[in-house]
Amino acid sequence: MGYEFQVTVDSRTPHALAKWWAEALGWRVEPSDEEFIRGVIAAGHASEDDTQVFDGELVWKAGAAISDPQTPARPRLLFQLVPEGKTGKNRMHLDIRADADREVLAERLAASGATVLHRGRQGPYEWITMADPEGNEFCVC
Repeated sequence: MGYEFQVTVDSRTPHALAKWWAEALGWRVEPSDEEFIRGVIAAGHASEDDTQVFDGELVWKAGAAISDPQTPARPRLLFQLVPEGKTGKNRMHLDIRADADREVLAERLAASGATVLHRGRQGPYEWITMADPEGNEFCVC
C-alpha cells in the first residue's frame, strides 16, 4: 500500500514564494475560495487576522499550495508561514530536471530572484545548485 504525500516548505512569505515556485515549475497556485474563507470567519472558526490579501485575493495567511495543472491532486508543494527565516543548509531539496535546457532554465530562474550557488559534476551528471528567493537550495539537473 502506497501513501500520498506533499512536500511542505517553511516560508516567511508563503504566498510570494508559492507564486515564484509555480512560475519556476510551470505549475499553478491553487485557487483561494474567498466565499469559503468568509463563511469560516462568519461562523467564528477563524478571524480576519487569519487572512490577508495577496495579489488582490483574500487568502489564508498560514500558507499557499501549488500543483501541476496536469495532475492537480498530486504532487503538491505547500508553503507554510513560519516566523523565522532559513538558518542552515537544507537537509532535503528539490531537483528540477532540465537536461539540455539546464543553463537556460538557471538563467531564467536567476533573473526571477534565484541565486546560483555553485555548479557540480560527478561522472556524466551535471547540476547547478541554486537558492530560491528565501534561500532554500535546489538543483537544476
